[in-house]
Amino acid sequence: MGKPKAEVDVSNCLACGGCISVCPNDAISMCAGKAFVDKDKCISCAICIRTCPVGAIRGEDY
Repeated sequence: MGKPKAEVDVSNCLACGGCISVCPNDAISMCAGKAFVDKDKCISCAICIRTCPVGAIRGEDY
């Protein structure tokens, strides 16, 4: 079983765009003013999780 895909807690997302700029697979975009992860493109690298300043993106410990 592989690592889980990143998920955004939209109630905490600040829409700063930091996760979008670091995603190596262009899996994150803005949707309704919040970050959205396209699970088909997400490669479970966790760069976005480490980048989010408020911990709005979660996944299992990588």
